[in-house]
Amino acid sequence: MTDAKVTNQDLEARRDSAVARAISFSATFVANRAENAEIWDVEGKRYIDFCGGIGCLNVGHRNPRVVAAIKDQLDQLTHTCFQMTPYQPYIALAEKLNALLPGDFAKKSLFFSAGGEAVENAIKIARHHTRRPALITFTNGYHGRSYMGMALSARMVPFKEGFGPFPGEIYRLPFPDGYHGITLDETKRAFETLFRSDCPPDQIAAMIFEPVQGEGGYNIATPAFLGYLRDLCDAHGIVLIADEIQTGIGRTGKIFATEHYGISPDLTCIGKSLGGGLPISGIVGKSDMIDSVPPGGLGGTFGGNAISCAAALAVLDVIEEGNLLQRGLEMGARIDRHLREMALNPAFSCIGDVRALGCMNAIEIVTDRSSRTPDGDLTARIVETALKNGLILLTAGPARNVIRLLVPLSASTAIVEEGLQIFRASLEEASV
Repeated sequence: MTDAKVTNQDLEARRDSAVARAISFSATFVANRAENAEIWDVEGKRYIDFCGGIGCLNVGHRNPRVVAAIKDQLDQLTHTCFQMTPYQPYIALAEKLNALLPGDFAKKSLFFSAGGEAVENAIKIARHHTRRPALITFTNGYHGRSYMGMALSARMVPFKEGFGPFPGEIYRLPFPDGYHGITLDETKRAFETLFRSDCPPDQIAAMIFEPVQGEGGYNIATPAFLGYLRDLCDAHGIVLIADEIQTGIGRTGKIFATEHYGISPDLTCIGKSLGGGLPISGIVGKSDMIDSVPPGGLGGTFGGNAISCAAALAVLDVIEEGNLLQRGLEMGARIDRHLREMALNPAFSCIGDVRALGCMNAIEIVTDRSSRTPDGDLTARIVETALKNGLILLTAGPARNVIRLLVPLSASTAIVEEGLQIFRASLEEASV
């Protein structure tokens, strides 16, 4: 229940006094409760959530099946540290993900608490397996806020500024992006230059990529690009790592987004929606690579916490039994149609591009369509206006001019339609 004596303003003052300034926030309210695709603040105002905790709630806030699994696990145990005394949910989750991951090879999994930890440990595995130092990442990629994550990621402000020096032996190459004029041929030439002038392929441990760049602006990889990476890695013994922390667990209409492309990465990093709102991340991939690290070489005190594993098992059951992959495809297509109809409206000439893979949707806001100049200021106004009107949105891209939608796959059609209408009205209002 909302405490009538507590206001957003009161809690914001307490937050500003007690919480570190470096922890940024987007909302102008303090959340009190949530259900599926809706959030209510401490004053009782309702919001439609098109952000999903930055992609953590593919099955919605407080999914009943997930809540029940958490409560059941609470009656058994909360924490023992899997490395000290193993427990069943961790084992069962590994078995489930191994079975779901495509690829004609033996698989194993291991779990952590945050997505950045999964990336860190995937790099550790790749370097240990290959005994090579170098890494390849791509423009506009994002892989977390740890030191390795920052080094692999492309965005300087605010993620990297003032935090250097960063880990070395990392090479950043162009991510093909048709809208912004970056071709696969340019990427191939960059690889050739790298191999010829800076780092031979036999010194590269791994390449890491996102099938759809989340923080980077929802740039969608092409099948030709990922096929090229797979062939290149096979030819030179390089580990191919897919960062599916945002794209995975049903967001694109597949459990793993790489299923759209017909390739099998060697290691896949997962997180965010895996826990249904609880912190858990992991790596699933080739058992020979993962097992090249000896016992004790990987782990963490809270990695694969029992309650989080129980929640994750429930998430996977909800996706399967609720047919949420198909529902996500249908919802993504509905959202995509709506956004494309908006883009055809002369009143919305600020929409330069509409992008989608499954239910991973976005629009890019520009000053004009001919120059395609990013308009981060208008994007910020649209998001602020939408929040005022009861819709939570999220930006992305180097210029923060992309609005990305992470609607829970479990959201009702009525809620999605209501949110889209608010989105349209807010864009119109902000554009005046």
